[in-house]
Amino acid sequence: MPTVDESGLRKRIGAGELSGLFVVAGEEKYLVKRLAQQLIKRAAGDAFPEFNNQAFTNDSSLDSVGDAAQALPFFAQRKCVSVADFDVEAKSPQELEKLYELWELAPESTTLVFWYPTLDFDGKRSSKWRKFLKQAEERGTVALCARRGQGDLLRFVAREAEKAGCALPRQAAQKLLEYAGQDLTTLQNEVEKLCAYALGQGQGEITLAMIEELVAKSTETTVFLLSGALVAGNYEKAYTLLDALFYQREEPIAILGALATSYVDMVRVRAALENGGTYGDAAQYGDYKGKDFRLKKAQQNVRGVPQQVLRESLHLLLEADMALKGSRLEPRIILDELIAKLLLAARRERA
Repeated sequence: MPTVDESGLRKRIGAGELSGLFVVAGEEKYLVKRLAQQLIKRAAGDAFPEFNNQAFTNDSSLDSVGDAAQALPFFAQRKCVSVADFDVEAKSPQELEKLYELWELAPESTTLVFWYPTLDFDGKRSSKWRKFLKQAEERGTVALCARRGQGDLLRFVAREAEKAGCALPRQAAQKLLEYAGQDLTTLQNEVEKLCAYALGQGQGEITLAMIEELVAKSTETTVFLLSGALVAGNYEKAYTLLDALFYQREEPIAILGALATSYVDMVRVRAALENGGTYGDAAQYGDYKGKDFRLKKAQQNVRGVPQQVLRESLHLLLEADMALKGSRLEPRIILDELIAKLLLAARRERA
């Protein structure tokens, strides 16, 4: 069967089409967990869960999974055998062949669910994962849960707020996305916290002031603000934001990676603008599905910044990456020096 999205999987669950193999994966882990758990619960039923709902992990032996799959359901029409975060890359060719044979021989009364609540993988670059997905498509259903777009996220947080008993105006919702990021689990937790606070204050609406006070900025948001401060030559703001990232115990290599991503976004947007296009045209040069907000932010930062400054900055970022991976200097010293050089590059051009 072809690969489906979450709506396609929901339809199958709703229609009771539960036989065979299911692989549930994707970037949006909130949806992966929710849909896989719905599928497992529906397939296993309520009778004798200790026999009809058998769960395994990546550490479980394939022999154990195979024995469970071959066993008949106990006083029920169907049973479910699920495996969480099965890591194809960590398995030998012999183990994978055993897996595909297991899929082939599983009886119709067994629903097999391989789901990925935490593990991410690249189904295009890895030959093992490509074969895994191809085999799964031939024998069953592959459901991939992609990141949501801006409009979907705004509707999601508004619905979650309504469920919790309060209102979330659109402007406040946009600010929440800007600060908390795109992860649905994080957004759900933040909305729950904000609603509890608002209702505790005797208010039925989440305000911008509440979001400013209660929502911690995500690493991505803080780095966006940092890159904006750097290209603007704002020394004080840049080091304040770097301090905030270290205070949040972010890994130095993660900070550098996010900063490099922000600069690459700016280079692409700058090139698109110089060629008479819009920030949206830069999306063709990378994977920006559901992430077009990054290009919008890049456009805000890149106004008045020459391409030469951006190129020089990328070179400085590369030098810092090599230093982090091969130098004995403290990571904080390396990043402090990088910030100083990036500020100098931006100010020199403006001088």
